[in-house]
Amino acid sequence: MEIVTLTVVLVIALALFFDFTNGFHDTANAMATPIATGALKPKTAVALAAVLNLIGALLSTEVAKTVSGGILHEDRIGGDIFPMLIFAGLVGAIFWNMLTWLLGLPSSSSHALFGGLLGATIVGIGFTAVNVGGVMSKIVLPALLSPLTAAVIAFLCTKLAYTTTRRYSKGPNGRDGFRIGQILTSSLVALAHGTNDAQKTMGIITLVLITVGWQSGAHHEPQLWVVLSCAFTIALGTYMGGWRIIRTLGKGLTEVKPAQGFSAETSTAATILASSALGFALSTTQVASGSVIGSGLGRRGSKVRWSTAGKIVVGWLLTLPAAGLVGGLAALIVVWMGPWGLLLDAVLAALVVGGLFLRSLKNQVGSDNAMSDVPAATSDVAESAKAVRLKKGARLRSKVRTDEAAAAEAAPAAADPATTADRKDENA
Repeated sequence: MEIVTLTVVLVIALALFFDFTNGFHDTANAMATPIATGALKPKTAVALAAVLNLIGALLSTEVAKTVSGGILHEDRIGGDIFPMLIFAGLVGAIFWNMLTWLLGLPSSSSHALFGGLLGATIVGIGFTAVNVGGVMSKIVLPALLSPLTAAVIAFLCTKLAYTTTRRYSKGPNGRDGFRIGQILTSSLVALAHGTNDAQKTMGIITLVLITVGWQSGAHHEPQLWVVLSCAFTIALGTYMGGWRIIRTLGKGLTEVKPAQGFSAETSTAATILASSALGFALSTTQVASGSVIGSGLGRRGSKVRWSTAGKIVVGWLLTLPAAGLVGGLAALIVVWMGPWGLLLDAVLAALVVGGLFLRSLKNQVGSDNAMSDVPAATSDVAESAKAVRLKKGARLRSKVRTDEAAAAEAAPAAADPATTADRKDENA
């Protein structure tokens, strides 16, 4: 019984750490575009996202039920070994989250979690424990459809936004009025992220509690303390800000203008909220990336950096197998060594995470340099337009003064025939 208790405690602790990495890994989904366009200051953006992630995590538990009871056959995952396998699966998920964060790659925390869990389960119990139908309908199918759906919606929204506001366009930064709208839409994305991603950790913890008999298997509703702990943890991670990934989504895929950002965030929020209501555990990162690409295609003259998009897609394709491979290796250690293997996995995971973090210090990306070349956020959009007009006026006045000085210098020489003759002699 003491071994079971220790295992459950370690699993819960690691699950909450994964929840934390999920938060800072996915902050970009909501706040990359408003930071890129200057609609929100970086630190203000991540603080707002953290609060809304917390609120969103308390609104629904449908996705948590999917995770705890939709992808594995419960009647085949009993015994003391399964909580250790969940621990191994979390090791795989955390490894992939940390690696892709270091690379600035907006991969899916959700698929990393599912990949690690499935890999560990297959190694420790067998493929028969996997609910293939649930995996296909709740994970694989949304993974294929959600970014495409979000891209199409963002494309259409961007076209509509530019068409309906063409006559009101001001300044080189596009429709600056959309910056105010971005505050609302990015907030909605952050809220939607909380309703989807925080629940995945709730589902993992609930699954462990059911497996060891600490919660009835008759229902998969997360307990209140599970909901609150996961909500606060993902909010804390979000507040830390995944600046490397914010930079990639905000400026790596396409140059984001306010109308594009507004459209991308609208598409992202609509897709995530709809999936949360249906219990689909989709990747909010894939949805956000698809929306940014769609908005880039929707603005005339905008260019999508397909090389970066290609790297992101490769990351998506590798997430499930890579996290599954690491989760499977961690599960092998547990199968061979039992509880001692659990402790060895914990030590190895700590060393890997620490090493990746130390590596990140060699090239730090923070709120001060993630978007160093974007316009500063203003509380009044009119101030931004006014600043643009003042800069144009200053440049025009400077050009006029330069032309006047050149004319004044040339006038005496032109008026003095002797000077002109002397210059002709010199040239001869």
